[in-house]
Amino acid sequence: MSVTIITKNEAARLEAALASVAWADEIVVVDAGSSDATADLARRASARVFVEGWPGFPQQKNRAADLATHDWILSIDADERVGPELAAALEIWKKSDPSAAGYRCARVSKYLGRWIRTTDWYPDWQLRLYDRRRARWVERRVHESVHADGSVDRLTGELQHLPYRDVSDHLQRIDRYTSLAAADMKTRGSRASYLALAMQPFAAFLRNYLLRRGILDGRVGLTVSLLNSYYVLLKYVKLLQLETGDLRD
Repeated sequence: MSVTIITKNEAARLEAALASVAWADEIVVVDAGSSDATADLARRASARVFVEGWPGFPQQKNRAADLATHDWILSIDADERVGPELAAALEIWKKSDPSAAGYRCARVSKYLGRWIRTTDWYPDWQLRLYDRRRARWVERRVHESVHADGSVDRLTGELQHLPYRDVSDHLQRIDRYTSLAAADMKTRGSRASYLALAMQPFAAFLRNYLLRRGILDGRVGLTVSLLNSYYVLLKYVKLLQLETGDLRD
């Protein structure tokens, strides 16, 4: 198994990610020209480091898989860590004769000091262990994912995720990702109808806070539910902007 990580100025978070996969047969880091110590940290952790240009998220992750020695790839990000239970499951998996083309694991995110196991954030199944001969990252503007040509199973344990440096970082990413998501929606022919603008954000809040039990996480659960609803609202407003033209005169 090869672990692959793509990076750009991730010195503050990379060491913990590397430590969580220190047991791997190989670690491949593809760095997009960091100006900090990212590449040096990876080399000190005995990773194979390649410095490449930036073609986009799915392309860079496919490039990392192509550079790996082994056909089975475990792809993680610098802000993720393989939890102890997941690491144990992977050790058991390595002794098996896998027939699936890929495996999903649950991802849990930490936000405002709390691991969130409610709302749309959990279990957030991610296909991260895959046979590169039968699976590839697919090209999308946002939320890239692996498409497997074959069956997909699940692993026990969690992939731990530290998605945001602070609330400002969270809001900036919402702004960036909703622009990409709106462009994808327009490409698919979606419309920012009156009903969608009025109901989708409200439905997102109810789903996150009540149906997916954000209420159990107190103030943090309420915050996540509200921000998830805001994401949906902003996505549709930006889709409306794409339909009607620029807001400027």
